[in-house]
Amino acid sequence: MSDVKLFDKPALDIEGAAARLKPVVTHTPLQFNANLSRKYQCRIYLKREDLQIVRSYKLRGAYNMMSQLTPEQLAKGVVCASAGNHAQGFAYSCKKLNVKGVVFMPIPSPQQKVNQTKMFGEDFVEVKLVGDTFDDTAYAAKAYTQEHGMTFIPPFDHPSIIEGQATVAVEILNDLKELTTDPIDYIFVPIGGGGLCAGIGYYFHEKTPNTKIIGLEPEGAPSMLAAIKEGHPIELQDIDKFVDGASVKRVGDHNFSICKDAISEMHLVPEGKICTTILQMYNEEAIVVEPAGAMSIAALDDYAEQIKGKTIVCIVSGGNNDIARMQEIKERSLIYEGLKHYFLIQFAQRPGSLKEFVNKVLGPTDDITRFEYIQKHNKEGGPALVGLELKSKEDYGVLIGNMKRYQINYNEINKDDNIYGYLI
Repeated sequence: MSDVKLFDKPALDIEGAAARLKPVVTHTPLQFNANLSRKYQCRIYLKREDLQIVRSYKLRGAYNMMSQLTPEQLAKGVVCASAGNHAQGFAYSCKKLNVKGVVFMPIPSPQQKVNQTKMFGEDFVEVKLVGDTFDDTAYAAKAYTQEHGMTFIPPFDHPSIIEGQATVAVEILNDLKELTTDPIDYIFVPIGGGGLCAGIGYYFHEKTPNTKIIGLEPEGAPSMLAAIKEGHPIELQDIDKFVDGASVKRVGDHNFSICKDAISEMHLVPEGKICTTILQMYNEEAIVVEPAGAMSIAALDDYAEQIKGKTIVCIVSGGNNDIARMQEIKERSLIYEGLKHYFLIQFAQRPGSLKEFVNKVLGPTDDITRFEYIQKHNKEGGPALVGLELKSKEDYGVLIGNMKRYQINYNEINKDDNIYGYLI
């Protein structure tokens, strides 16, 4: 610990940030959700940052920091590194402030995100695709910033960024007065780098200290949880990047200095559960949420007993969900729900073995969604990759029982196995 630099909790002017942002950002609604409230027997309100101008809260922090730069700094221009929401908030801020901005994005960034960034920034931003990973991109962006004497606008680790994100909390508490006299018992907040949670935590700690703040991270990227356990931010070696808006290897220093005291509890949400929630929100509520934006709702099942009869706020942090990802989202959801399974099956080298598998092993509602022989030659004797979709997770036990009864030579491919990544 001796070589770790810990940051003091920064002083934030959140009311000042709210005033700066009022003419620029959308005051997003705090909506009572009847279906979720009925399901969990409580009062659930959704803070709809997916309805923000750039479809996420990130605009708040970017504009708040940039609007406080000196005329000399603005004249030299600003730089950011981002593969998603921060880039779009940054670009919109550049256009609003008439400032030249340069956005560095990883080369593999989806074209949709690149196009959105250009659309929000128009002629005020230049997009540079550099590096295969975000770390490569950020390094190049910071080097460019120094070389050209510009100002770097970080995605989360700066007091002005935290101030801007905290205005979400200002709106929540102001709007709640018009909806109910009940205090907020729980607020569920997604965490990536920690800017949003730090801002909300700071403000709620001052204004409504009895509210329990539940910090949420994807199961595959628990960087804030790791920091709290270690007592300081650490860099994770490997993370699952699926929840792109909340998957970072290391949380911000300033953010941690606030979150370590403000957060009541950290909770990890499985990526598959997040996918199920995305589909449910679309089908049942006609709300399009990105993976990070779904976390606050996805976590409710795990708190069903604690939140009964309480007043709950869930931060829906963004709605930038690329439609091209929907097949993967459905696949992850089905696997998590126990409805999708993959097997390597060595069919017996005799006529009718495949027909027997279909007629006797599979249940009446089991569906073959994928079938391919693995080896190119002598297919009749080689293993086959078989994907099965079930109507109910209880059908899995029947399926495995039939496999054993009819002596099917099979190996199930677990999603955590290396072979899963190669074949599925």
